[in-house]
Amino acid sequence: MNPKSAEMPLGTPAWRIALFYPAQGSWTESDYLNLSGGPLVEFDQGHTEVLDMPTKEHQRLAQFIFLMIRNFLLGQRVGEVFMAPLPMRLWEGKFREPDVLYVKHGRGELRIGDRRSYPDGADWVVEIVSEGDENRRRDLQDKRADYAKGKIPEYWILDPENETLMVLRLNGDQYDVVGEFHRGQSATSAELPGLEVSVTDWLNAAQAETTSH
Repeated sequence: MNPKSAEMPLGTPAWRIALFYPAQGSWTESDYLNLSGGPLVEFDQGHTEVLDMPTKEHQRLAQFIFLMIRNFLLGQRVGEVFMAPLPMRLWEGKFREPDVLYVKHGRGELRIGDRRSYPDGADWVVEIVSEGDENRRRDLQDKRADYAKGKIPEYWILDPENETLMVLRLNGDQYDVVGEFHRGQSATSAELPGLEVSVTDWLNAAQAETTSH
């Protein structure tokens, strides 16, 4: 047989690469955490879910709130703030990767070997809604239920399309809506008293900074 006759045509997906990985439903936490590089991947009871790659606008919005919280925390030694990609375990067999998460000192962590550790829950998570019906459902419904079940005390959802910020606070096993904030308004966090976030400034951060000469 001509070796070239067995070659796959150009443009054909490299399906056989998937054979190097466990079948859906049989992934372990170790399999998942040993993934490296590539797009964001979340883990749910033996299954993996590949998420859309973020845009520059999405990253600017995430960086804005990350840097605001980071600067607010300087010198306080009360906790740490992180950005995706960073797997966060909600419960055994369930991981999410919030855009931004705040973890108080003293909260437990999941350790893999001697050098790697991951948040075991969080005290405040932030999601920035991406375009598309599936992404909206994931952030506004699925993750809301997951974060409540995982006992995350506070959940913020920034919706650039509708220009709103929804602040949710855990009450028992579900979230109460503290408020829905718009341009011209500011929101505060119960987890970090004294921090005030302008919705206008946050939404405007999606646009690239320009420097005039």
